[in-house]
Amino acid sequence: MENGVAEVPGPYNLVEIFENSIKKHAGRRLFGTKNRAGTAYDWVTYGDVGRRVDNLRGGLASIGVSEDDGVAIIANNCVDWAIACYATYGRRARFIPMYEAELARIWKYIINDSGTKILLVSSDEVYEKVKDFPDEIESLEHIYLLQGNGDNTLAALERKGAQTPVASDIPAGEDIAGLIYTSGTTGNPKGVLLSHRNLSSNVIALDHQNPGDLGMEDRTLSFLPWAHSFGQVAELHLLVHVGASTGFAERPDTIINDLLLVQPTMLVSVPRIFSKVYSALQQKMEETGGLAKFLFDMGVKAGQRRRKGDNTLLTRLQFAIADRVVFAKVRQKFGGKLKLSISSSAALSVKIAEFFEDVGIPVFEAWGMTELSPAHTINMEGMTKPGSVGRPILGSWLEIDKTETGADSRDGEVIAFGPNVMVGYHNLPDKTAEVMRSDGGLRTGDRGWVDEDGHLYITGRIKEQYKLENGKYVFPVGLEESIKLSPYIENVMVEGANRRFNVALVVPDFAVLGPWAQQQSLPSDPELLMKEPRVKTLLLDEIRARCTDFAGYEVPRGVLLIAEPFSTDNGTLTPTFKLKRRMVMERYGTQLEPLFE
Repeated sequence: MENGVAEVPGPYNLVEIFENSIKKHAGRRLFGTKNRAGTAYDWVTYGDVGRRVDNLRGGLASIGVSEDDGVAIIANNCVDWAIACYATYGRRARFIPMYEAELARIWKYIINDSGTKILLVSSDEVYEKVKDFPDEIESLEHIYLLQGNGDNTLAALERKGAQTPVASDIPAGEDIAGLIYTSGTTGNPKGVLLSHRNLSSNVIALDHQNPGDLGMEDRTLSFLPWAHSFGQVAELHLLVHVGASTGFAERPDTIINDLLLVQPTMLVSVPRIFSKVYSALQQKMEETGGLAKFLFDMGVKAGQRRRKGDNTLLTRLQFAIADRVVFAKVRQKFGGKLKLSISSSAALSVKIAEFFEDVGIPVFEAWGMTELSPAHTINMEGMTKPGSVGRPILGSWLEIDKTETGADSRDGEVIAFGPNVMVGYHNLPDKTAEVMRSDGGLRTGDRGWVDEDGHLYITGRIKEQYKLENGKYVFPVGLEESIKLSPYIENVMVEGANRRFNVALVVPDFAVLGPWAQQQSLPSDPELLMKEPRVKTLLLDEIRARCTDFAGYEVPRGVLLIAEPFSTDNGTLTPTFKLKRRMVMERYGTQLEPLFE
């Protein structure tokens, strides 16, 4: 026990966690992939996956992969991704995942920086972009395709391994399991070194918290990339540990259909998903009107009263009617069996969290980062506080450092401690020294405070806060999350550093704005529509309506409308949908300038 906090029990490596589950759950379903007809999912069992991992581990050994070698992959979530991951761990090698939707220059940087020896790629299209890398990167020896039957394929390696089997080389807890490169909002990504103990302690601790009593009968729909630490640990490793299963979403635009086919009981997601569903539902109710909207509003109000302790017959009756007629249809949109979701990566609106809890889909917010393997706090069933990100997981603790904010401030920088704290940044000792304290604490860069029950509340990023000309601090993330509750707004960035007031750069949701414009006899073309004064007035009114809980000086006074969405393709979003503020300002800063005048 350290600092009065209980230790996390073993296993202290991901190989034993995986192999224990293979023995225990051999006949149970593990991974599902949609069939070619798009009508159902085909499933493979724990035993199927275990045999393939054994074969690939032998194949990797046959081409010289051993302790601390780098095996990298460029692929979306799939069965082969998991096979490669656990086979690499069984050689005490390092697994290095990359996003398929990434720039080739970033792939090249990561492969070179990590010293990758073997590269696995998802398709011929990706292969064409990287085929010359072995001539340009000293460490890179081979590239293998996940699909196909040629000599340079995963299947060929598995066949070779089946002929020359080797047992797992069980890693020590301090061995590096892999590098996860933070997508970063500025500069090149940093390679976060995570040990087997880092990752396994997070898996065991999350199972201990078990926010929704997660177990063997549970299933997820996988759409959050495993190249990101949150998806990889909270979904892949945790699900394997408890004997659950997951079906892979085919594409982002098929998720609605995939939910109906997979019928998940749990989702590992980010707030943006819930915000979009909530906004779309609100808009549909406004358009439908009549009895449906009356029952919806009645149910929402009854739910709010229930949370405040009103358990009268009228409240129970109103909620029961709305639940059967309206809320049940919302649950059906998620497949009909969803009982909870774990949300992280950004702040979730309290209003949205409470709404989904009333609907019967509680959202358990968690907090962490890649450097924390990744979870550090989480809400638990029966101990959830909307607006908070929960309490520290087993084995972990935190402090609030008020050096930057002042001793009288309620909040400060969150300092994290525990077995989940990273080893450091690969090849970046100075960057490591900036965030790692001598007492083992990690300077997270997040600003927050802790209530009397130990729940953490995140108020923003230390570096993203800025001062207005009047000396008042602004934390733009909270403003942006509230503004995005408008059904007319797809995305927004608030800016006002060293200015008299804030302004907003808005990407409208044209699927919602279009019908409104038609009613107003306005142009349907987005570029023409954004020049209409009535559109700007509408969106400014929407911004004001969503910012009633903020101080007057924080509310944006001007708006710039743009047609091109923020995205990973244009470099304005990270792969986990975080805003790259510097990139947005580089693209649109000069257009924002007149708004401040």
